[in-house]
Amino acid sequence: VQLVESGGGLVQPGGSLRLSCAASGFTFSSYIMCWYRQASGKERELVASITNGGGSTNYADSVKGRFTISRDNAKNTVFLQMNSLKPEDTAVYYCSALRYLERHWGQGTQVTVSS
Repeated sequence: VQLVESGGGLVQPGGSLRLSCAASGFTFSSYIMCWYRQASGKERELVASITNGGGSTNYADSVKGRFTISRDNAKNTVFLQMNSLKPEDTAVYYCSALRYLERHWGQGTQVTVSS
């Protein structure tokens, strides 16, 4: 099982980034996919999730209206489009796959929002 995030980096406040997570080694379309983030000195928090078919999404209140999660089951990839970024969005962002009690994590990608 492998989850590989990409797309992080340094962006100015108000800017945008698109994170990608490429999955392999499991039946991607059977898993709920999630994006979490962990800021320095804080606990990891759920940012967004999407059901296995992509028909339902959920977001943390702090990112609603600014972030969009999506998936391409044909390419085994989940995305997180992040717009109107704020300094408080600075964190390591992790991709996670969930099915019943089975969970897998990526290694994370750093997002820094700063002028």
